[in-house]
Amino acid sequence: MTKASSMAGPSRTAGRINRRSKSAGPEPYDFRRPTNLSREHIRTLQIAYETFARQFTTILTTSLRAVSQVTLISIEQFTYDEYISSLSSPTIVAKLSMEPLPGTAIAEFSLAIAMTSIDHMLGGSGGPQPERPLTEIEAPLLNGLMDRMLGELRYAFEGIASTRPQLTGIEYNPQFVQAGGASDPVIVASFEMRVGAEECVMTICLPFGMIFPKLQGDRNDVQLSPAQRAAREAAHRNLVAGMESVPLDVAVRFQQMRMRPEDLINLRPGDVVTLNHPTTQPLAVTTAGLTFAHAVPGTQGSRLACLVVAPAKEEDRR
Repeated sequence: MTKASSMAGPSRTAGRINRRSKSAGPEPYDFRRPTNLSREHIRTLQIAYETFARQFTTILTTSLRAVSQVTLISIEQFTYDEYISSLSSPTIVAKLSMEPLPGTAIAEFSLAIAMTSIDHMLGGSGGPQPERPLTEIEAPLLNGLMDRMLGELRYAFEGIASTRPQLTGIEYNPQFVQAGGASDPVIVASFEMRVGAEECVMTICLPFGMIFPKLQGDRNDVQLSPAQRAAREAAHRNLVAGMESVPLDVAVRFQQMRMRPEDLINLRPGDVVTLNHPTTQPLAVTTAGLTFAHAVPGTQGSRLACLVVAPAKEEDRR
């Protein structure tokens, strides 16, 4: 899986954007951590983030009086540690609350873009910017721009959840941001962000547990046409019918017993191994290690068989 990372310099940032936009080959898949977002979820987020990108483009252009552009690149799932490790330092890492949703979201973009935006707000023409923390005069200017950005984020997400995004703090080193556990899954949206001649990849990181329940609810509340409902019901019937015909390995088992290694090694044909299974207790019928029925042994014609019976009562097992 390709990670997102933010670069401060224009040339390095441009190279990164090109790599992300042109990557169309196969990607590694970790079966230990399957992706839980369906295509419907991705599409729902894509619509919201594309709306946000258009609105934020307008905010930047009118506020900075400079040609600006914000374009959605991708929506991907990472762990929190993978996301934080992919970010450069220093950078702008804005911590966001999304009340009433739980958790902390993150909006991240390059320090160079932040300084260029502030320069335009102060009447400058952009150009090379110093790489340093914001001053007491510059910080409120960026906070004001961020507040307007969060207003557009709230508007874009109205179709998914009613939220009140608020800026709760800004860090310059991603490692100092504690917004989740290292293995917590997060959903990261990457945007190509341009302000004048400066460009970078901006990211918005949402905890998986924050947004996934809302995506599920949104999907369940979708109004379907009669044709869509009939197609979904037919697909469900076909799935159930297909699952009912899948062959499974079934075993009829006695209770487990313990033996010492030396006893196992010394076993010879004709030896008798005493089982702990009571004669009054039926055998367990299992599949994939799960017991789903009980049975007593028998025969049917020339074959061994078992008769499914009710499980033994607790007093019969004693």
